[in-house]
Amino acid sequence: MDEVRWLTAAEQEIWRAYMTATNEFAAHVDRQLRRDAGMPMAYYEILVRLSESPERCLRMSDLAEVSLFSRSRLSHAVSALEKNGWVVRRPADADRRGWVCELTDEGFAALAAAAPGHVSTVRAHLFDVLTAEQLDALREIGRAITAGLRTECAEARREAEECE
Repeated sequence: MDEVRWLTAAEQEIWRAYMTATNEFAAHVDRQLRRDAGMPMAYYEILVRLSESPERCLRMSDLAEVSLFSRSRLSHAVSALEKNGWVVRRPADADRRGWVCELTDEGFAALAAAAPGHVSTVRAHLFDVLTAEQLDALREIGRAITAGLRTECAEARREAEECE
């Protein structure tokens, strides 16, 4: 077994700063959406992905992939969204084997009502506190981290779904 490369003091500081910022930011955005729009950030993400899709509709497997949800977690979320009347689930037209999730007019209205507060929160706590150079660096950092994890995370999601 390879020897562990422990984090240096500087790396530990970077790691903790990154984790604190991302966790606090996500929690703050989630609280704002729950308070002002009656939905968690996860539901908002699903509604956004559907609103940006052709005919406001996606196969459940594709929606799970773009939202980074396991199929089980997505199914629970979509059930809650269906109860609110914000989405409908139906068999896929093309093959009738798969299922699609479609954003309803009521769901689009809920998203439209939630968006101004959400955007204001994101702007106030991300875009307004960083310089243009920091934002460029953040984009590149995000891309680098995502590229390094993409295959490993996809495999982990598949393995988790096999256990469900």
